Amino acid sequence: MRPEILFPLFRAVTALKGIGGRTSAHLARIGIVRVSDLLWHLPVGLVDRSYEPEIAMAENGSVATLTVFITGHSPSTPNSKKPYRVQATDNSGDLDLVFFKGQRDYLMEMLPPGTTRIVSGKVEWFNGRLQMSHPDYILAPDHRDRLPLIEPVYGLTAGLTSRSLGRAVDMVLADLPELPEWHDPDSLARQQWPAWGAALIRLHHPEDKGDLSIDSPSRTRLAYDELLANQLALALVRERMRRRKGQSVKGDGRLQARVRAVLPFPLTGAQERAIVDVIADMADPAAMLRLLQGDVGSGKTLVALFAMLAAVEAGGQAAILAPTEILARQHLESLKSYCEAAGVTIGLLTGRDKGKARERILADLAAGNIQILVGTHALFEHDVLFQNLLLAVIDEQHRFGVHQRLKLAGKGQGPVDMLVMTATPIPRTLALTAYGDMDVSKLDEKPPGRQPIDTRTVSAQRFEDVVAGVGRAVGQGQQVYWVCPLVEESETIDLAAATERKADLEQRLGLPVGLIHGRMKGPDKDAAMAAFAAGETRLLVATTVIEVGVNVPNATIMVIEHSERFGLAQLHQLRGRVGRGTGKSSCILIYSGPLGETSKARLAIMRETEDGFRIAEEDMRLRGAGELLGTQQSGLPEFRLADLAHHGDLLAMARDDARAVIEADPELKSPRGQALRVLLYLFERDAAIRYLQSG
Repeated sequence: MRPEILFPLFRAVTALKGIGGRTSAHLARIGIVRVSDLLWHLPVGLVDRSYEPEIAMAENGSVATLTVFITGHSPSTPNSKKPYRVQATDNSGDLDLVFFKGQRDYLMEMLPPGTTRIVSGKVEWFNGRLQMSHPDYILAPDHRDRLPLIEPVYGLTAGLTSRSLGRAVDMVLADLPELPEWHDPDSLARQQWPAWGAALIRLHHPEDKGDLSIDSPSRTRLAYDELLANQLALALVRERMRRRKGQSVKGDGRLQARVRAVLPFPLTGAQERAIVDVIADMADPAAMLRLLQGDVGSGKTLVALFAMLAAVEAGGQAAILAPTEILARQHLESLKSYCEAAGVTIGLLTGRDKGKARERILADLAAGNIQILVGTHALFEHDVLFQNLLLAVIDEQHRFGVHQRLKLAGKGQGPVDMLVMTATPIPRTLALTAYGDMDVSKLDEKPPGRQPIDTRTVSAQRFEDVVAGVGRAVGQGQQVYWVCPLVEESETIDLAAATERKADLEQRLGLPVGLIHGRMKGPDKDAAMAAFAAGETRLLVATTVIEVGVNVPNATIMVIEHSERFGLAQLHQLRGRVGRGTGKSSCILIYSGPLGETSKARLAIMRETEDGFRIAEEDMRLRGAGELLGTQQSGLPEFRLADLAHHGDLLAMARDDARAVIEADPELKSPRGQALRVLLYLFERDAAIRYLQSG
């Protein structure tokens, strides 16, 4: 149960005075649904109203606070496009206060001629006169104290003003609960961090721009709180997993030895290290949960094969789960010959298997005749039963949620060892926040024989040259991928559409062109891919559906149209589709100018390096963590206060702190432990508390 002290923060925003249905709908559009959301919605800037010149000395374009005498009104006539003007003056010069669609009665009441008023807003010189359009503040001199000299500015949506949002935040700050301090007093003093409530007040009422800096003591303190809640929750989950009684899965190495005997090349040092890690983890009685990170083409599938063979040697079965049918069939193709050499039966189950064929696969699986099963989401079906599942391998981890991971693990007699793989290199900080509950193995070497890829950026103005070059390459027997961002023309985004590009290239080059995109049915996608893999089509126009896993060693050229629209990780994944055979490979990034700074940086990095881990770090720096894998899709935690690209050091500190807490107080029963429970509820890591209660 959520502690009572936090109840006020988890009320709906409509519980606040003055926030009705319409305002709450506007707030919901920017992610503010509950009172606590207002606290996490930090100002993005501030307006300094302390500049108080005389009219004649006011700087053009500045925000100024002026004390003026109102001399007259010039209302706009009905149907006139001219604005309503109010004339004002001081000893140095004249000022026009300008109102578009101004209401005469209202303005007469606010700015009566013959009175002094304080006005604050942006001033501009126009036709030799100073003017202020729609002042932010109009006050009588005796209400001067209502003018904030430093005013926070919030991210908004249509229908909301910064001032109305600020008023709502102030209501919450005025009634902030006094929470127990979850930090060690020495640590707070050493870091010079304020208390939780004081940090929030300072951020929403900054005294200068430095207070809003990402490095300010208040922001750093709150970012650390959020990261500590994340790391503590993961540490609790990990601790619970360690307490679960697993089974020791020990192979004798005989099947692995048979595969080693037929490998066409030696394994890399990174592969050998990962295999040692995985085999040791499986032999440990605690259930394994290990992340295998490897760049495109680093040989993850082979590492997974050795783990699966160890499970079969121990008398059990293994499953490998892929996000798409294309990828599942490719895994089957790449593993089949090795399994034959080892004398191991491998099978495939996808959504396409129906009727008698499916029944036969399920019967063989339940009887233990299929020792390794490759499959898609079809593996989750309730009637898919294993005789003795010991290991589950999940490919492209970010395509599957934690619940799906657990569903597959539940198909074993006891706890199932899990090996999850990703070809999207994840920066260290992201790996910690998303996979803090896993041990990590990293494949940072390319297997022998992988070709370097010559990457070039080409302006869209040289489109004809690219098409001619592709025509020559196809004529010499090479195969080419041509990637477009959209399936069909969009009126709002002028991007080359895949269907149109296919027709266009067929006409220009006079040869058949394949097409594959996300809206095609599974069998049609497979057929298009199979025709390309077999060399029946030499040129394949595709959307990003080919990003993950597809292997065509003869494809040597990757053309990416509108490359400036893609994220770095995506460009890197796409480039990894070539350079898989013996031929010299190249990647051509066609861009349309003018390029922004981020796009320029992105394309420059692609030219400089093929190192996926460096690319991932740069991608996070350029885009921020939230966008990197797409939070919703990847199951990454969303951070409101911490910026992972900036707060990496804090994350490492939070991980160490969480580990120390769990070692000293695994049930969180000490005074600090009780305060940390409040922190977990505050940042909605409640699931970790439930683990404590359920043991």
